[in-house]
Amino acid sequence: MGRLSATAPLDRGFYARDSLDVAPDLLHKLFVHGDRAGRIVEVEAYRGGDDPGSHAYRGPTPRTRSMFGPPGHLYVYFTYGMHWCANVVCGSEGEASAVLLRALEPVHGLDAMQQVRGPVRRDRDLTNGPAKLCRAMGIDGTHDGADLTDAAGPHLLDDGVAPVAVPAVTPRIGLRDGADLPWRWHVAGNRYVSTARPGPRPTPARLAAPT
Repeated sequence: MGRLSATAPLDRGFYARDSLDVAPDLLHKLFVHGDRAGRIVEVEAYRGGDDPGSHAYRGPTPRTRSMFGPPGHLYVYFTYGMHWCANVVCGSEGEASAVLLRALEPVHGLDAMQQVRGPVRRDRDLTNGPAKLCRAMGIDGTHDGADLTDAAGPHLLDDGVAPVAVPAVTPRIGLRDGADLPWRWHVAGNRYVSTARPGPRPTPARLAAPT
């Protein structure tokens, strides 16, 4: 990985802020797992009891325990009976503040990503969605609660690429509740940003539980 292996993961203080502040700051950071890395180009912020679109809206459950834990960890959940999605836990312990990683631009390990994702029509389809990027990066339920400040596992890096000066801002994609909140940020014009359009999807209570 060269330069990446010599760069320390973001420290816990980076994550110990409101998800609405952390989310846009995640754009252009690197998400690294083993020999694979992708630059974050799209995110969505979620909060706790004041966010009807959040899994934490009705309080903690065994499934969401990582979201209520200390900042700087992963909250990984299973949805639609087939997909894993990864969130960065933010704020203070007990707040249930998190940021969903929605899309990455591959930087390292493209061959490994292609191998686990299988044939795709375009390279952009490897990581242009939250479930796609988890599969490409080798993230699943075993990484729920992973410490992002530990370079031995999944972690985030600042490799010196400039932050996004003016991120594009829209409502979150596909929510039924909290659909009007402009809590999605992405890198305008980046071809790896997801192509989904807003529309109903199951509320958190109806999402499939992990198996």
